[in-house]
Amino acid sequence: MESKTPMLEVLRRVIQEVNGARNLDAALATMVRRIRKAMRTDVCSFYLYDGDIEELVLMETIGLHSQAVGRVSLRVGEGLVGFVAEREEPLNLEDATAHPRFRYFAATGEERYSSFLGVPIIHQRRMLGVLVVQQAEKRRYDEEDEAFLVTMGAQLAGVLAHALATGSLSRPSLSGGQAVFTGVAASPGMAIGEAVVIAPPADLNSVPDLIPTDVEYEIARLKEAIQRVREEIRAAGERLANRISAQELALFEVYQQMLGEAALSQEVEKRIREGQWAPGALADVVRRHVQYLERVDDDYLRERAADVRDLGRRVLGHLQEENHQASQTYPESTILVGDEISAATLGEVPRERLAGLVSVRGSSTSHVAILARAMGIPTVLGMVDLPLPRLSGAPVVLDGHRGRLFVRPTDELRSHYASLIAEEQALAEVLEHEQDLPSETPDGYTMPLMVNTGLAIDTVASLKKRVSGVGLYRTEVPFMITERFPGEQEQTRLYRDQLESFAPLPVVMRTLDIGGDKDLPYFPIEEANPFLGWRGIRVTLDHPEVLMVQLRAMLRASQGLDNLHILLPMVTNVDEVDDALRLLDRAIRELGEEGTTVVRPKVGVMLEVPATLYQLDALAERTDFFSVGSNDLTQYLLAVDRNNPRVADLYDACHPAVLSALARLAKDAKRLGKPISVCGELAGDTAGALLLMGMGFDALSMNAPSLPRVRAAIRRVSLDAAQTLVQETLALNTPGAVRGHLVTRLSEWQLAHLLPPRD
Repeated sequence: MESKTPMLEVLRRVIQEVNGARNLDAALATMVRRIRKAMRTDVCSFYLYDGDIEELVLMETIGLHSQAVGRVSLRVGEGLVGFVAEREEPLNLEDATAHPRFRYFAATGEERYSSFLGVPIIHQRRMLGVLVVQQAEKRRYDEEDEAFLVTMGAQLAGVLAHALATGSLSRPSLSGGQAVFTGVAASPGMAIGEAVVIAPPADLNSVPDLIPTDVEYEIARLKEAIQRVREEIRAAGERLANRISAQELALFEVYQQMLGEAALSQEVEKRIREGQWAPGALADVVRRHVQYLERVDDDYLRERAADVRDLGRRVLGHLQEENHQASQTYPESTILVGDEISAATLGEVPRERLAGLVSVRGSSTSHVAILARAMGIPTVLGMVDLPLPRLSGAPVVLDGHRGRLFVRPTDELRSHYASLIAEEQALAEVLEHEQDLPSETPDGYTMPLMVNTGLAIDTVASLKKRVSGVGLYRTEVPFMITERFPGEQEQTRLYRDQLESFAPLPVVMRTLDIGGDKDLPYFPIEEANPFLGWRGIRVTLDHPEVLMVQLRAMLRASQGLDNLHILLPMVTNVDEVDDALRLLDRAIRELGEEGTTVVRPKVGVMLEVPATLYQLDALAERTDFFSVGSNDLTQYLLAVDRNNPRVADLYDACHPAVLSALARLAKDAKRLGKPISVCGELAGDTAGALLLMGMGFDALSMNAPSLPRVRAAIRRVSLDAAQTLVQETLALNTPGAVRGHLVTRLSEWQLAHLLPPRD
């Protein structure tokens, strides 16, 4: 390799160019040329693994005959390239032709090359292709060469996976342009609709591509946005003139010059006339300038890249503001797609038009997933390879059971999913007929089913006669949809509505549970490890003024109804319970002094931190009931950040350790004479609910859409059979074995139709 150009510098430049290219075929051509030059070698080639034909296809080369591209293909294990793919390890040979796996392809002209270095490109355990360099003279590539190519392969893996998923890299065997992405199945169900991309404010990398309906209008609003930014910068410069140095003030002049230069505006205008709306055209031009400036060797110019990016964001902010004011229109069947979808964004789409959700970030237990399940909206999250800008307006099929999004689906695929959706609707209608029947097993055991709430109370009337109460009312939702902490009167009204709607059934209200993946816009919590940080009871005890208002509102709302139960989240220490109970007693005393007499409600603790498993006796002395948050308990027992797509596969409530912990909790609660329920997602899983019933939990609480399947399963499986199922399952050692056994048993009981569709 060239000694004067450090490896990291070459890597940075290549990755920048590949990431910045709109056309990945062109980016691959640039990549092989860059690598060949950096490694001072004769040949650089890229072979793509095409799963449809199960072969490695030569997709790009510099050094071999260009007519071989797209024509030369090898099976895994065939030739040296196939050997690299088979072993999934680098192969470094001084004399390639002497290797027993060497295979000659006349079309490539590769017999001239002796040295061979090939590395596999692997993304999330999936082999995507092989990167190869070759040399005419016999040369063993050194360790630095090999390290460089391995690093390049690792860097390219994500970019390549993204390109394959979007169809921006043409695959010879694919037709029709259908692309498929895989993420984390977060809310069950399937939907056919149109993608609507929600771009985060002023993010140049997330602006969707749209064809303008009125070119002159787009140009006019671009000019207006630039003028507004010029005025803002002029005003900011004047405000700071007396407080900053002349050198710093000069930066404002530089900004004004950049905005004043006709070149930038003209370039963006040109892109608009070529068929791109103003925000997309601006993002294209700014990205191109930034990439150029970041690549130059001049330090001053490299620093200017940040200025150009900042200006671009400022102008984009104004364009988006205007665009937002022009009110977004949503198709009849909207599949909302974004980098991160918040509860507020969810509320902007009319419910009758919202068919599905897809997000780059988040997991099956993130807050938006919980809301989506409560609303019955199919959702897939953690789709890290999603090319947001290219999805807007595309026809899509969303599979919330398998965690897949099909873009530009074929007619066959659409038809297949339309029939699956029809089957699901038919099953829902069949199950609907028994929703008013008791949740009782064939051998006469009653398993109380409760509902998790927290959204607007729109289905309460039909739910009340079907459940044994509310097992979890998430009080944070009202906090999330306002711009400040809601006052006592406001909270009292909301809580009273909930308590009255379900009276005389119990309503378990969880005190404010923010932190982790639940942030308030007006109370941001920035932490390196949010799930291990300031969240739940830790926040509210540090802010007793917030907790006191909430407790007073709950108590006032319960007057004369006496069906309020209070639940404390994220408890780690017994001290936290004592402190919270002191505040509750103070709230009761204060209200009494104000002339409002209230009955002290039952108080429970959420068992979600593993420490509580070992302090149940002490907690039982202080509280009236236990509620297991199986989502967080699973996360903490398995040390898996459930919002990290890279480890999402490891998060599994059917892990033997989690099931053992749950069985022990049920047993210990019985010994202590305390009622214990489960309000996590496992309770709403058909097989999971049967396991929890067999373990001896007193109640199961779930989102309303899960109730029909769980009730149907309980009415068809005896308590005795469920207890045997628990014994069989606890003897298994892996989550896969547990899931497999549950599917087998439910199939034997002819309940497979109650499980979500799987591959």
